[in-house]
Amino acid sequence: MGTTRRSFIAKSLFAAAGFSAGFDIKAIDGHKTEDSNFNIGSLSSPDPDAFRISIFSKHLQWLDYNGMAGVLSDLGFDGADLTVRPGGHVLPENVEADLPRAVEALAKKGKRVIMITTSVTDAADPLSEKILKTASSLGIKHYRTGYFHYNDRNAVSGDLARIREQLEKLANLNAKYSISGEYQNHSGDYGQGIYFGAPIWDLAAILEKINSPWLGSQYDVYHATVEGANAWPVGLRLISPRVRTIDIKDFMWVEKNGKTISEPVPLGQGMVDFKKFFSLLRMHDIRVPFSIHYEYPLGGAEHGNRVLETSRESVLAAIKKDLETLKGFLREAGLA
Repeated sequence: MGTTRRSFIAKSLFAAAGFSAGFDIKAIDGHKTEDSNFNIGSLSSPDPDAFRISIFSKHLQWLDYNGMAGVLSDLGFDGADLTVRPGGHVLPENVEADLPRAVEALAKKGKRVIMITTSVTDAADPLSEKILKTASSLGIKHYRTGYFHYNDRNAVSGDLARIREQLEKLANLNAKYSISGEYQNHSGDYGQGIYFGAPIWDLAAILEKINSPWLGSQYDVYHATVEGANAWPVGLRLISPRVRTIDIKDFMWVEKNGKTISEPVPLGQGMVDFKKFFSLLRMHDIRVPFSIHYEYPLGGAEHGNRVLETSRESVLAAIKKDLETLKGFLREAGLA
C-alpha cells in the first residue's frame, strides 16, 4: 500500500469517473486550495473510533487493570490509551502476558484499549515486534511511537535523513502487523536535544516522503501551540492528511527562575484555542480518536505516581471535569 488512505480512495473514485491514471492526485491529496471547493479529506472513510475519548493511562498507574477499568466505566471514558513502555502499565518485556490481561479487564466493563503509548523507535529491536504483534492480535489499531531528537552538532539534513530511515523501517514493521504507528509532536528540549516533530513541518515532510498508511501523526495541540504560537493552524493544515490520533491538554505561560515556560492546567483554563482547534478539525475533516492527558498537579497522578487514598476522590473529580469539558467542546463544534 504505497499511497495514503485518502489518495487510494480518491484514485479509485477518479478511475470510476473516467479520469486517466496520469491525473495529478498530489495536487489535491489532503488539501483544499483557496480557489477550489474540492477537499479530498471528505472522501476518506471515517475511523470507527472517531472522537472516542481515552485517558492516557499514565495517570491511572496507581490502579491495577481491574481498578482502571472500573474508573473508566464510572467516569464515562470510551477506553484507554494504555502505557506499554518502561515504567508503564504494561512492561514491554511482559507484553505477551500482560496486555491481554489489561484488554480483558476493560472488556468486562464494556471498555477497550483504543490505543497504546510505547517507546518503540527501532524496528530491529525484538521487543518492538513483540509489542506490535501482540497489540495487533488484540484488535488495537493505534500506537504512539517513541521520540527522536535533533543533535546540535549535526546538520539538520543529516538528522532528518537518519530519522526518515528509522521511521521507514518502522512503517514496514507496522504494515506487517496492520497497526498504525503515530509520532507525537512534542515541544521543548529536556536535555536530549530539541524534539523532532516540534516544528510540525519536519514530521509532515517525512511522513509525506515515506507515504505509508501505517505511519502517521499523533497531533498534540498543546505542544503545537507552545511551538507555533499563532502559526500552529498552518502546521495543522499541513499535517492534516496524516493525523491518526489526537492528544488533548491545556497550558499557561508562567515565569519561573527568570524563564517563561509552559505549565499544564485543566482544560479550558489555558492558552490553547480549543474553539478554533475544533473548528479546524471540522474544516480539515479530521475524525480520529482522542487521548486526554492530565499533567497539572493531580496528587501525583500527573507523573504516574501512586495517589494517596485521601486524595483519590478529588483526583477522580478533576479527571471527570476535564472529560466533561472535552465533551462540551465536541458538542459545541457539532462533532458529537
